[in-house]
Amino acid sequence: MSTTYSCDDEEQRSAGLASAQQAIAHKQCVVLPTDTVYGIAADAFSPQAVATLLAAKGRGRNMPPPVLIPRVVTLDGLAVDVSADARKLAEAFWPGGLTLIFHAQPSLTWDLGDTRGTVALRVPDDQVALDLLAMTGPLAVSSANRSGQAAALTADEAEEQLAESVEVYLDGGPRPLAGSGDGKPSTIVDATSDTLRVVREGAITIEQLREVVPGVEPIDSEPPASV
Repeated sequence: MSTTYSCDDEEQRSAGLASAQQAIAHKQCVVLPTDTVYGIAADAFSPQAVATLLAAKGRGRNMPPPVLIPRVVTLDGLAVDVSADARKLAEAFWPGGLTLIFHAQPSLTWDLGDTRGTVALRVPDDQVALDLLAMTGPLAVSSANRSGQAAALTADEAEEQLAESVEVYLDGGPRPLAGSGDGKPSTIVDATSDTLRVVREGAITIEQLREVVPGVEPIDSEPPASV
């Protein structure tokens, strides 16, 4: 049976984080707030847990989830060939509403789906999410909704869609946080080549990206939803 914890209450927040950490360790899914929308999370290094996450959303392996990390420096343990321009974007917008796609470290033993050797990384600007990430390590996280439905902006909306497929719901109040994109998911930038290309514009506009890296190219197709 799922349990919801109000993270506005310090005692429930502590209990909720501990319960979520335990659920992640047991390859179960949890829902957590991020700065943009609510996300459904699982252990990024457990193929079983990632498969459970995809099943909860009604998604296939062709739509792999991105990975949330607790700090910028973590990206070097998960990605290779990180360009200077990509690092500039990470340093400028992390924590925040930017997801960067990199070539994954080939030595990593994980299975996020049909990634073709890439990984999408983000540092969320939300203290509950960051505290959980500090306890669990990298988490595979996608927007907390059934595939094709609107991303959840509250824990209740997430529970309406995901129900008992999630073990723990961490309720951090309505999303997005102030200045985090008006409920839009993160902007996704492909950083796997010398030219950085936007593949989904969301919480951060291309104009904001170009203030840091003028050569960022615009969107050319619409990818699956993430957080």
